[in-house]
Amino acid sequence: MATSRRTFLASTGLAALATPALSQGAAARALRFIPHANLGAVDPVATSGYIVRNYGFMVYDTLFAVDTDFKVQPQMVESHEVSADGRTWRFRLREGLRFHDNEPVRAVDAIASIRRWGARDTMGQTLMTVMDEMRATSDRDFEMRLKQPFPLMLDSLGKLSTQALFVVPERVGNSDPQVPNNETVGSGPFRFLRNEWVPGSLAAFEKFAGYVPRAEPSSGAAGGKRVLVDRVEWRIIPDASTSANALQTGEVDWYEQPSFDLLPIISRNRNVRIEITDPMGSLMMIRFNQLHPPFDNPAIRRAVLMATDQQAYLDAVVGNPQYSALCRSMYACGTPLGTDQGAGVMPANLERGRAALREAGYNNEPVVILAAMDNPANSQMSQVTADLLRRMGMNVELVATDWSALLARRANRNPPDRGGWSIFHTSWVGLDVAGPALHLPLRAHGAPAWAGWPTDPEIERLRTAFIAATDPAEGQRIAMQLQTRAFESVPFVPLGTIIQPTAFRRNVQGIVNAPVPFFWGVSKG
Repeated sequence: MATSRRTFLASTGLAALATPALSQGAAARALRFIPHANLGAVDPVATSGYIVRNYGFMVYDTLFAVDTDFKVQPQMVESHEVSADGRTWRFRLREGLRFHDNEPVRAVDAIASIRRWGARDTMGQTLMTVMDEMRATSDRDFEMRLKQPFPLMLDSLGKLSTQALFVVPERVGNSDPQVPNNETVGSGPFRFLRNEWVPGSLAAFEKFAGYVPRAEPSSGAAGGKRVLVDRVEWRIIPDASTSANALQTGEVDWYEQPSFDLLPIISRNRNVRIEITDPMGSLMMIRFNQLHPPFDNPAIRRAVLMATDQQAYLDAVVGNPQYSALCRSMYACGTPLGTDQGAGVMPANLERGRAALREAGYNNEPVVILAAMDNPANSQMSQVTADLLRRMGMNVELVATDWSALLARRANRNPPDRGGWSIFHTSWVGLDVAGPALHLPLRAHGAPAWAGWPTDPEIERLRTAFIAATDPAEGQRIAMQLQTRAFESVPFVPLGTIIQPTAFRRNVQGIVNAPVPFFWGVSKG
């Protein structure tokens, strides 16, 4: 029987860490928020973790941004133009942009930010393959000259998904993209209070008085980012019951991802609202390390795919069909590409999976599963997978850790018995995995790929063809071919869709429908 997350936390002595009490006046000006994970790192380029992306949208600004209709709009850019042949792009920054050290944001900062981001992000890497030259033509103007047209330029520069292009000072942009940079001087509407940061307990942000919002109203990540509170505190409370109680008593104002099994209790509190701010939901998945046995063998990955029962994961993580659905697709279901194409290769048949595992030559190699016990969904997914693989006959070790430690360990490319890993679980918001262009888990370009580091030239060839396609029907055909290949190669196993509600006190206003928790425009009555 799977151990519940709260039982595990109680047995290990993990609990909410106390933070200093605020005066009544200070509390009215501060928004207290429980994030889905601990903020253990502050470099949004170095990791794809959503918690670091969320930090990034507070502390940094972007050249372009996605509005509530998922259209790309100028953000730090005042104006731009593209040549008739599509190979030269010119950009002009807005006047008055400043970093948190009160230095002006210059074109050279934007260029350095693009270069560093382009070394790690999936769309940035694609852009860099066609880049001929980037240069600043004044403090506010820069241009890009390309080897060939790149129609997804604005989608790349303004992406909402993880590893977004945040503008950092030139010195940070020039630092090694493969080494996490710990500087926190940003360009956005909030300043990170580094001296108050206690990983595992508190991350605090204050309104940056020097930030100049755009004139138009805010819309998603775009528009005028007007901050209506003086301070935002991220309270790191690992235990779900303690978090729910803090929300109900008013100790905190907003709980990003309440545990599904506590929603009935929270809903009875008339001072709390539960809302779905991302109706597209998230695709859960098993991610394999393909550098080392046993999952360097695609036949073994296919055996796991064959035995996986998505309903078992949905029952364990959610337990409520209102917030979950089967999704046997490599793309987000409910989107044009999110078809049930994987039904034939995902029969949820344990015996067939066992037989396929034997035929693949599995030799009792250890399987190290990283389980983030401070994240309810991740904990339950990990335990279901551990049980499944053991029933298949695999040698499984479940390593209990927290999410920030998992993010650090999954970057380790050593074999599992030397500090590495075999499997971790995660969820990707639908917008990030709706198609081949932005789909980081579908990249299969070896060492530069996302953690797991798959190599599959055919997947990469089809992705390139998809990006180059000018006819939508042709693009969809290529995307389906890519998905067929992905079910053969198995860069990950899809586990179904979950729709995660958020919960907040009724005196909190301005929370927008978006897959990212934005804090501009949010106020406390």
